[in-house]
Amino acid sequence: MLRASAGWVAARDALPTSVQAVLGYYADSGVFDYGSLRLKSRVDDVTEGLVEDAFAAVEDRAEAEFGVPVDFEYDTKLILPAKLTLGYLYRRDDCDDDRADRLTRLVVEALVDGDMRDAINDEEYDDFEVAVGGEAATDEQRRRVAELAQGTLEERVEELFSEFPGGVRGAYERAVEVSERHQEQDPHFRRLMARAEDGDSDALEAVRVEYRDTDFPDPPEAFGEAERDLPYIKTQYDRVGVIYEGMVEMYRAADLPVSPAFERSIVLAIIGAQVWLDDVDDYAADMREGQLTPVTAEYLLADGDREAYDRVIDVANGYLDLAKTHATTADSALTGIATEYIYRDGEPELLPGGR
Repeated sequence: MLRASAGWVAARDALPTSVQAVLGYYADSGVFDYGSLRLKSRVDDVTEGLVEDAFAAVEDRAEAEFGVPVDFEYDTKLILPAKLTLGYLYRRDDCDDDRADRLTRLVVEALVDGDMRDAINDEEYDDFEVAVGGEAATDEQRRRVAELAQGTLEERVEELFSEFPGGVRGAYERAVEVSERHQEQDPHFRRLMARAEDGDSDALEAVRVEYRDTDFPDPPEAFGEAERDLPYIKTQYDRVGVIYEGMVEMYRAADLPVSPAFERSIVLAIIGAQVWLDDVDDYAADMREGQLTPVTAEYLLADGDREAYDRVIDVANGYLDLAKTHATTADSALTGIATEYIYRDGEPELLPGGR
């Protein structure tokens, strides 16, 4: 009765999304862990401090070059999995919290460094918020500070790697290699999408076989049949999931214990977030620019907008529901709540064919 009531209350739009997420996860799992809310506060304080330290180093270097104070910010939403992993480790009796904090510093700075590098390669300088001498930066100033920021983070990451066994670097580099191989396929997928939009039946079948339904030649050890049966699992694992599998392997290589169930929950939640938040939000732009994603693929493959809309909902739910199941198995209510938050933060009404 309480769980049913929690589900009803969680559906009320008047509540903050964070509260809806806590109640929604309780309604689904039967787990209401008040301690996870205090844990979130602790984890947020630690990780925000790590980010502030890194960005302070960026500002110091930029100030030395420009001769005036420089204010620097960069979106760090992508470090959510590191936060959840740190929270998971804090709850374990067999974990050295100091070592977990040190490894998380490396993980956070490596993730931000990699994301900055991608933004610079794509000339997405608007992602860097910069003020020079108290004034909004010019385009050239923002470009230069972006380069300084990425270079600073790269140097710091190299120094931090030296504090840990070689397996930590190896786990990171393996993940980056897989991700970069997937990025190299982007021109091929763009060509497929262009042909599919023109009604080429062979291209449509290729989108289905090569992008949606393709399987792993060598499945990740953490994945079972349920994971391998998810649509788009191979391409989205290569696109984003492998980075966070690599993150988990970095913790393990530093002798920090992470269970397979927690690993599955993190990887699936992040793939679900990529589809449900980013790909849904970017649907119109991706269609214009010929970017193949699970969302644009469903609108190519379905017989109409309503069918495509329903399929996108099913795809996202498949990842997020399984992520919550694994989070419960791993005894990580914080991850389950975060996954519920991802679901409730989505805006499927942006898509054609919505109800």
